[in-house]
Amino acid sequence: MDHVKVGRLGPFPRVSKPVFLSSALLILAFIIFGAFFNELANEVFGQAKEFLSVRFGWFFIVVVNLALVMSIYLIFSRYGDIRLGHQTEKPEYKLISWIGMLFSAGIGIGLLYWGTAEPLQHFMAPPLGEPETIASAKQAMNISFLHYGLHVWAIYGMVALSLAYFHYRRGLPLAIRSTLYPLIGKKIYGPWGHMVDTLAVFGTMFGVVTTLGLGVLQINSGLETLFGIPNTITVQIILIVFITMLAGLSLFLGLDKGIKRLSDINIFLTFILLSFVIILGPTQFIFNSFVENIGNYLHQVIPLGLWTESYAGVDKWQSSWTIFYWAWWISWSPFVGVFVARISRGRTIREFILGVLLIPITILFLWFTAFGGSAVHLELLAAADPNLASPGLIEAVQADYGSAIFKLMELYPLTQPVTLLIIVMIVLWFVTSSDSASFVIDMLTSGGDANPPKIQRLFWAGTEGVIAAVLLAAGGLGALQAASIVSGFPFAIVIVVMLYSLLRGLSRDRLILYRNQQWFITEESAEHNSANEFVDEHLLTGPPKIKDPSE
Repeated sequence: MDHVKVGRLGPFPRVSKPVFLSSALLILAFIIFGAFFNELANEVFGQAKEFLSVRFGWFFIVVVNLALVMSIYLIFSRYGDIRLGHQTEKPEYKLISWIGMLFSAGIGIGLLYWGTAEPLQHFMAPPLGEPETIASAKQAMNISFLHYGLHVWAIYGMVALSLAYFHYRRGLPLAIRSTLYPLIGKKIYGPWGHMVDTLAVFGTMFGVVTTLGLGVLQINSGLETLFGIPNTITVQIILIVFITMLAGLSLFLGLDKGIKRLSDINIFLTFILLSFVIILGPTQFIFNSFVENIGNYLHQVIPLGLWTESYAGVDKWQSSWTIFYWAWWISWSPFVGVFVARISRGRTIREFILGVLLIPITILFLWFTAFGGSAVHLELLAAADPNLASPGLIEAVQADYGSAIFKLMELYPLTQPVTLLIIVMIVLWFVTSSDSASFVIDMLTSGGDANPPKIQRLFWAGTEGVIAAVLLAAGGLGALQAASIVSGFPFAIVIVVMLYSLLRGLSRDRLILYRNQQWFITEESAEHNSANEFVDEHLLTGPPKIKDPSE
């Protein structure tokens, strides 16, 4: 039987040596380059990022739109009733826990870092039109919704669906390589499979480390505001150690007791903070603008989603924002995809896509409206009435994106308790992101094992903390972020192949849903079975943990 060969390597009981060693060497090489030659690293990866953004921005735009079109097609297609597992299986996790874990892996920290800052930034420096006007306010919300909306979750959803389908329906390892099976067959267990899994480890590790490094800057900013703790590298490294220890504890407890519980707490605290801002803020404006913002976004989603800024001349705003976001989300998609696939067994394809597409963006859009929209609203009111003092939110964004939410909370009652709550939420979001990433990296480096050994998870969690601390101290986080963006380009190509592969796999699923909901195997599938392409019994009973369908 063909499979991903795993074995002991030192203290690690179960690893795929080609992926583990190549990932470790690549990460070590970058740490040395980024820490000891940080100026050169910043220049090299910065120029590479700029080249890809300017020259291939159109390609990133095409990829995210293809993912969205594919998502919509599958919702209404005959494949929507196929369940990720056997057809009588129930979802492994309840809806609220599933949503919480979606955020813990996908985008939770963006709520706190960019929810206030990004609309303000686009309001004061819009790509089109005059700044700090009603038109620029609407444009700011449209662009913020675009960057966190349907396109993002379509990318995450398609990667996760491809992984879940080939794992739960075809018995393949829970790894990126498995999505290429319809195209290259058993070669996924060779160099091609090792390469795509290593690329996924690279994007996951450096994306999370960059976020961890930048996130402690925001936490330090909040601690300085609240307690007067100095904003220094020493404090930031202590914070990284603290977060890494919490992530290690969560990993040790496991998926159900660790990540799931923390995600449930995060969702609860998110709704507490969101309710606080809505009730004690400009409530009427928030609800009115929420409805209008959604309408404006839906009206503009196609032209904005396909906007390439081709007539803008030399200075292109989009390469610094939209293209940057698309490359960033794509580089994160292996991590989010593997994790979301891991927690989505038992859901139908239609239920899965609708949940991934609609539930997160509803919460995100309300959050951006309540925080960013309210901040923009306050600035507009101050500009229109000379008797009102400026709230200083624009100045806060200009000084530091991460401080914008703390500045906004100064305009609300209970500033200190709420600021403390935000700091706690940031820490918890980072802990869940870190342990989710460690869980995913361990799955990829252990051959797609859905429940890899805990000691390996702890190793990767510690590695994330060490890399973040070293590069933060050496000033190499900028190079790391640029490198993560650069890694998004080859993975964008993988996603295109993945979409085709998923369609091909679905078209060969031998099950037909009849009106009485009874599933059976057709003559056509018998022909496929005779070609030894897939294993029939997996379709009705679900696959074993890791098993090659050519067995």
